[in-house]
Amino acid sequence: MLSNVSVPLLGAVDTAVVGRLPEPQHLGGVAVGAAIFSMVFWVFGFLRMGTTGPTAQALGAGDGDEVRGTLGRAALTALVLGAAVIAVQAPLAWAVFPLVGAEGAVADLGRSYYAIRVWGAPATLLNYALLGWLLGMQDARAALVLQLALNVTNMALDLWFVMGLGWGVQGVAVASVLAEAGAAALGLALVRRKLRGHPGAWHRRRVFDGARLRRMFAINGDIFVRTLCLQAAFFLFTAESARMGPLVLAANAVLLNLQHVMAYALDGFAHATEALTGHAIGARDGRRLRGALAAATAWAVPFAGAFALAYGVAGEALVGAMTTIPQVRATALSFLPWLVAAPLLSVWSYLLDGLFLGATRTAAMRNAMILSLALYVLALQGLVHLWGAQGLWAALMLLMVLRAATLGLALPPLLRAAAAAARPAP
Repeated sequence: MLSNVSVPLLGAVDTAVVGRLPEPQHLGGVAVGAAIFSMVFWVFGFLRMGTTGPTAQALGAGDGDEVRGTLGRAALTALVLGAAVIAVQAPLAWAVFPLVGAEGAVADLGRSYYAIRVWGAPATLLNYALLGWLLGMQDARAALVLQLALNVTNMALDLWFVMGLGWGVQGVAVASVLAEAGAAALGLALVRRKLRGHPGAWHRRRVFDGARLRRMFAINGDIFVRTLCLQAAFFLFTAESARMGPLVLAANAVLLNLQHVMAYALDGFAHATEALTGHAIGARDGRRLRGALAAATAWAVPFAGAFALAYGVAGEALVGAMTTIPQVRATALSFLPWLVAAPLLSVWSYLLDGLFLGATRTAAMRNAMILSLALYVLALQGLVHLWGAQGLWAALMLLMVLRAATLGLALPPLLRAAAAAARPAP
């Protein structure tokens, strides 16, 4: 949880720093640029999610060579994809910016952010792979060190470049690129230290084994489609916000940062569930699998309630801390009740995501997300037509419920299969 929550806190600092500039278009520009990279980078979220489960399963099976092989395949894939993002940056910008719907100064500032931030793609994607591997090795402490180093560095550079040097939106982007590069170097050092305590060896044949590569690409392909659908949902939310004007866009950017703090914190339980269920499946221990899900649920639901209470009590103060623009504050506060409801509606999808990722049942995740997105898109326009900007938040909350419901339908077969594969008690 501590590792995860540092990620949206970075976005909150970005917003708080830029929100103190005099015009709302600066905040809108960062919101647009960040939304684009949220989509561009997080469609490659399989580099984290598709690494944790196989690593945990290899660890549970006591296969030190495959622990290394999983890392090697993920890291090489990350670097190749990062270089590809840089290579196609111009056509990518041409394709995605019109979808956002931002215009004028907001669009110009978003493009300035994009032109700088894209150069951090290889380091960003490599960090996804390293983080996924560390979580699969059940070394949450190293994952926390990596994430804190990345985000604290980024926050400090934000303040220096924007408030100190006056670089504005461009300073936020430069800070991100430099912080990602430093974190990648630290991550490699943490991985090297971790491997010293685990027997096994590097084998080029293991890393490039055809069957293992096909399994990795199948898992990653499923997660790619699932993540693309999820990011498309948030991208549509931001695009619809932009069409409603800079004020709604800026207010939703503020609230989405608070939403992401909650989501990333509760997703810590999902990551723990991934590592524990993957280890249980590798060890063929069905009872441990059920125990991991039960324990994560018992902790996550009260924490979700605590987030709802905190946003209800301190929401106005949190919004005020993130922007000094009166109109943006007032608009954000009108949407605050949705943020209060979000933790209790979202927590179930996070827990089930962790279980399915740890079990590498990624095809079921893909299918559930496709169905959820289709229903979300159908509901979005109707809800916006009925409630305007409030309808945006109603649709987003509906998406969270749909994600949990569709995964819940696939849960009983997963648990039955795990029980059937369990090793007999000694």
